[in-house]
Amino acid sequence: MTQTTNRRPPQRFVRLGLGLAAAGAIVAASLGPTVFAQTLPVQSAPVTTIVQPASTTFGQTTALQSLTLAETEGPYFKANSPETTTLYQDGMQGTLLTISGQVLDQNGQPVANALLDFWQANASGAYDNSGYTLRGHQYTDANGYYTVTTVVPGLYPGRTRHIHVKVQAPASSVLTTQLFFPGEASNARDNIYDPSLLLNISNNTDGTQTANFNFVVPTA
Repeated sequence: MTQTTNRRPPQRFVRLGLGLAAAGAIVAASLGPTVFAQTLPVQSAPVTTIVQPASTTFGQTTALQSLTLAETEGPYFKANSPETTTLYQDGMQGTLLTISGQVLDQNGQPVANALLDFWQANASGAYDNSGYTLRGHQYTDANGYYTVTTVVPGLYPGRTRHIHVKVQAPASSVLTTQLFFPGEASNARDNIYDPSLLLNISNNTDGTQTANFNFVVPTA
């Protein structure tokens, strides 16, 4: 901050000669009292400093969705299953069940061309380990949707009712998990069961069932 110092200007004296020739006589006539010209500091307008707040961007932050819980693969997975959306075969025993839903990333965006590989026991609780009955894989459509038609599996010894599935977004890691059925007494006794993996099942008037489940998978 610059400090302003007020300085008085030099006194101004005006002398007037009277023009008299008297020897050595000089009459000094003053024009009046001495005038002191005082310079007053210029009062500047008060300066108001306005501090602008930092620019704030208000953006909507979307909470990341939790990944679908991973579960054990179990002993009966077989690679190279056929590509199909229908595991059910004519004459197969059991209640017809159609499961549909989406594969999503953690931002809730659909994952196109994601791989889903399903395998399960039949209505009697037995797995086909010599062939590919009730086994098959498929890929989601452009909006991340899938549909699989199968039968409600039977109870495998020591386990509650469940369907195995592997889900993989393109160029990403594989999520291995299991889907469970609501209202099963054996759910509480199964140490693999988790309620977050329950199918949302509806009973249809024709005796079939439909269910829905959305998978949330890693995409990197």
